Amino acid sequence: MSQQYPLKEVKGDAVCFVPGSPIFSVLMEPASFCYPRLTFLRSPYGQFGASAGSSQDLAPWPQRLVTQRWTGPVDESPPAAMSRNGYFFEESGYLKCDTDDGCEAKEETGGEELFDAVNSSIVSGDSIRFFVNVNLEVPPNATAENESAGCVLLHTSRKYLKLKNFEEEVRAHRDLDGFLARASIILDETATSLDDVLREMLKHFAEDPENMEPSCNFEKIMSTLFTDSGTPREGNVHLLSDTIQGVTATVTGVQYQQSWLCIICTIKSLQRRHVCISRLERPQNWGENSCEVRFVILVLAPPKMKSTKTATEVGRTFATMFSDITFRQKLLETKTEEEFKEALVHQRHLLTVVNQRPSAMSDGHKSHGPKPLKLHEFLNVGKGISDDIARRFPVYALDFTDGVTGNNKAIGKYITTMIFLYFACLLPSIAFGSLNDENTRGVIDVQKTIVGQCIGGLLYALFSGQPLVVLLTTAPLALYINVIRGICDDYNLDFSAFYAWIGLWNSFFLVMYSLFNFSLLMKLFKRSTEEIIALFISITFVLDAFKGIIKVFKKYYYHGRTGDSYLEKARTDAIPSLGINITFLMNSSVSRSMSLENQTGTHDVHYGRETAVLSLMLMLGTLWLGHTLYQFKKSPYLHARVREILSDCALPISVLTFSVVGSYIFKEIEMSKFNYNPSESLFVLAPVQSLSIGSVMSAMGLGFLLSMLFFIEQNIVASLTNAPENRLVKGTAYHWDLLLVALINTGLSIFGLPWIHAAFPHSPMHVRALAYVEERVENGHIYETIVSVKETRLTSLVANFLVGLSLLLLPFPLQWIPKPVLYGLFLYIALTSIDGNQLFERVALLLKEQTAYPPTHYIRRVPQRKIHYFTGLQVLQLLILCGFGMSPLPYMKMIFPLIMIGMIPIRYNLLPRIIEAKYLDAMDAEH
Repeated sequence: MSQQYPLKEVKGDAVCFVPGSPIFSVLMEPASFCYPRLTFLRSPYGQFGASAGSSQDLAPWPQRLVTQRWTGPVDESPPAAMSRNGYFFEESGYLKCDTDDGCEAKEETGGEELFDAVNSSIVSGDSIRFFVNVNLEVPPNATAENESAGCVLLHTSRKYLKLKNFEEEVRAHRDLDGFLARASIILDETATSLDDVLREMLKHFAEDPENMEPSCNFEKIMSTLFTDSGTPREGNVHLLSDTIQGVTATVTGVQYQQSWLCIICTIKSLQRRHVCISRLERPQNWGENSCEVRFVILVLAPPKMKSTKTATEVGRTFATMFSDITFRQKLLETKTEEEFKEALVHQRHLLTVVNQRPSAMSDGHKSHGPKPLKLHEFLNVGKGISDDIARRFPVYALDFTDGVTGNNKAIGKYITTMIFLYFACLLPSIAFGSLNDENTRGVIDVQKTIVGQCIGGLLYALFSGQPLVVLLTTAPLALYINVIRGICDDYNLDFSAFYAWIGLWNSFFLVMYSLFNFSLLMKLFKRSTEEIIALFISITFVLDAFKGIIKVFKKYYYHGRTGDSYLEKARTDAIPSLGINITFLMNSSVSRSMSLENQTGTHDVHYGRETAVLSLMLMLGTLWLGHTLYQFKKSPYLHARVREILSDCALPISVLTFSVVGSYIFKEIEMSKFNYNPSESLFVLAPVQSLSIGSVMSAMGLGFLLSMLFFIEQNIVASLTNAPENRLVKGTAYHWDLLLVALINTGLSIFGLPWIHAAFPHSPMHVRALAYVEERVENGHIYETIVSVKETRLTSLVANFLVGLSLLLLPFPLQWIPKPVLYGLFLYIALTSIDGNQLFERVALLLKEQTAYPPTHYIRRVPQRKIHYFTGLQVLQLLILCGFGMSPLPYMKMIFPLIMIGMIPIRYNLLPRIIEAKYLDAMDAEH
């Protein structure tokens, strides 16, 4: 049998034996022979036990004290050191039952006791005691299996929590307000063990009528707080599962704040959050790192909560307050609950004021708007261009060698990016070239669009300050060209000459903008304004795709139905006496195909509803396959490098696949393809001298509006490309790039080629293709973070050179690409461009439950209602911009760049009257 003899409680650093105990006389006898094998283990309640060997090994001990010293410091760290480090320590343990290995005893040699002290988490129990467990029935040759009985595995996980910012995080104040409204405070608790203290706190919950939980079992909650919840009997290790403590990193190690302890737990049966604070009557020693506990904070919360309302976040709020030793001293002096509450409110005020001072100093330019622009900055002619050249020219050679030479080669990534960029430049050129061909009646066709893209792209890739920006002709430019064609038809003007003059005036104004440093005005564009314009561009891609597919349906689906009705009526009139259901026959695909059989007898060509339905399938199929492959890198299939290649080549794979489907597999169905009319000469000077002075001056007005579009698009796309989250390191060149775009478009205007400027979302997608990305998980949400980007000119150079070579592929095989595939390309570009758009993410919040909200910076810092107000105002601005940019009235389309400029005073003058400036700045912050 086994007997247990208690020794006196640990007081300070020594253990004093209790006189009169059965073993005391034995232990106090002097002896000169071997000591028993003793293993000191922490008991389930924070006590130590000593397991001896057999009864024959029980020997008298020397008359001296057995000393157990604590390795962790008892003293509190000063608040200054705490504030310098600014972290809490959260410890959570997970228990697994395993008895494969025993806890071996330590041999006592040389007159020294070797303690096998198990360093563990905070333990419960009123004090630390030593036990000697004497098993009188164990034979001398005890087996290892008997010694290992009851051994379990304990998994301990630690992570740092940042101190809560009471000035920025609104949830900090709401957590405290919610606690004060239903305060659960216990003053001068007399219980000594941790279990008893927690039971009193849960009992306080149960007896409080405001904190009643109808379906809550507080005994079950009590067991859930510890690691032995749900474990077998042999795994009964009684340790706290999840705690938060204050720590300070010093040169000698980590010091714990041992006078307070925050215990957090998630309980499924709870309906709302609960917080209880207990102040103990005397300091209690509950084990390592909790030797002088005076305050216990218990936080309980249901599992399905908003990311800022979880038990950890609530515990972080109160832990931030209790981390101040001065505040804890004030709480010890309070006599009543009201005084306790007043101390909490006062501490909140101090934390808010303290956090405001460094924030105002370090982030003052963000909190109070941008630094005011001064007039002399614009009058310093050419200063911005010279600064850009000085910044970028020293690294110009590296733009050709990075990733090709040296240790960090990225040739594979360059190849996949070249393929992606080739298709990303070629296919929009074909699509908008076909649209311009229809609008200008062949003056600007697909061939000229490809030539302009090749020349402009090569020049920009060679000489630009930011070569990752991609130049393209875009949907707004196609709208402008259509409006110009309409003006020329109304006033009988020569289109080529009028187009050239508008382009020349546009380039003139762009040169002026670059010389007088107008790109400095882009500091006034906040992130929210940029995202409105970016989402507007994405919407134009979607509308272009749907307009195209609607034209296909009008031409083939509804027109075919009208023709069928006509044929049906004719046949019914011809054979009225036959009671045959001609409607069924004529509406079938077979009857239409037979009636429209090719008279040459080569093969049947079907068109009608088959064409419309197949066009819809090709468009949606291109979108589906492209987006699926784009997201394939997040799947677990295949090797990581293969997944990355498939993701980078998603666009060309989807386009080529469904081009084959539409042009080869279903070759008997007629598909809509772009027109190709070979030009006799691609470089013909426009007759600029043929226009009158009045026409030239009117072209100046249109050129000024066009220059506003160029200025905004070029700078905003460059800003999105150079965003801090992209981690580009070689610098920006806004003024020089604007000047280069002006010079490129001067040549394009004279020769009647389509204009080009920085394209969204192609430029950010180009950066993403050259980036190395890592994933991180925060509160169950997966975020992608760019680690580095290969900044090179090679990808743009090769891609635009291949675009030029594509002239050799006209008309075949490029004409095998059906128009619906190009419409699917537009949808793919629009869908991938909204990835990471904060405006779109906040619109999606309206459709999500709060538990699914991501823990983003604005969710933490801005009240939910303010977020939705701001989102609604952004959507209103977006609708106004779409109303002008997509209006059927041509002249309204011309002035929509002015609407973009008008968003600046709206952001700085109107929105702060509706939403506080600090909340606006938080939502416009980069992270």
